[in-house]
Amino acid sequence: MYPKLFSIGGFYLPTYGLLVALGFLLGLWITAKLAPRRGLQPQTATDLGVYIALAGLVGAKLLMFLYDFRFYRNHPEEIFSLSTLQAGGVFYGGLIAALAVAAWYLRSRKLAFLPVADVFAPGIALGHAIGRLGCFAAGCCWGTACDRPWAVTFDKLDAYQLVGVPLGVPLHPTQLYEAAAEAVIFVLLYQLFRRDPPPGRVIGAYLVLYPLARFFIEFVRFHEQPNPFGLILSNAQWMTLGLITLGLGLLWQSRAPAAAAVTLTRPAKPKPSGSPPHPA
Repeated sequence: MYPKLFSIGGFYLPTYGLLVALGFLLGLWITAKLAPRRGLQPQTATDLGVYIALAGLVGAKLLMFLYDFRFYRNHPEEIFSLSTLQAGGVFYGGLIAALAVAAWYLRSRKLAFLPVADVFAPGIALGHAIGRLGCFAAGCCWGTACDRPWAVTFDKLDAYQLVGVPLGVPLHPTQLYEAAAEAVIFVLLYQLFRRDPPPGRVIGAYLVLYPLARFFIEFVRFHEQPNPFGLILSNAQWMTLGLITLGLGLLWQSRAPAAAAVTLTRPAKPKPSGSPPHPA
């Protein structure tokens, strides 16, 4: 709709970038606010948030390159182009990379993964909801043709030049579908977290609710790449099935009596019998 917030000569401020930055800051603020409820220092949460944000950017771009491998193989100069830099990438690539970096960071500081992941889950949902509004402003991640009353029609030449969205065609507002779903998920996760559930339940709920919403939205989202295996499901939908399985596993694990006590630090390894005590 409005891919450029304002322009001065050849410079312009992309609406997408601004809203993604705003979503990141608000998500990080929510995370820092929730962190003390699990015994996590707000500064530690902020540092980890920065690390996983950088990992998310890299992971999203890498999966985008993998999805469009043939294009980038034939046009290697596009890898470092301005349009590639401005592209958001593939969210699932960013999520997987962020989870991997978070696991490494927490392990290096002897912090348990699940309680900290629970702290971050509501902020991730909020930040993603705002980021999808940026997608809508830019025109990327557009939907298929739509004849419903709520269909949207892009008419800005800048949007077509930047992301390739078709102009003058009523489309499903898939960006708004996803933003609304993530906003609802944020509210649900925030309320769930405030009840002090067992470790893994909040992040497990996120890994079920968001992929489930994305699974159905994918049916009305435009895809440049053909579906794998010649089936009806897209690449993203296959990933959603894997994440839903993981989320269900975490929810099941959180039902166990051993998960009732919320702990942030990893339990210390038992000392061998007869070993001398460590100096104070």
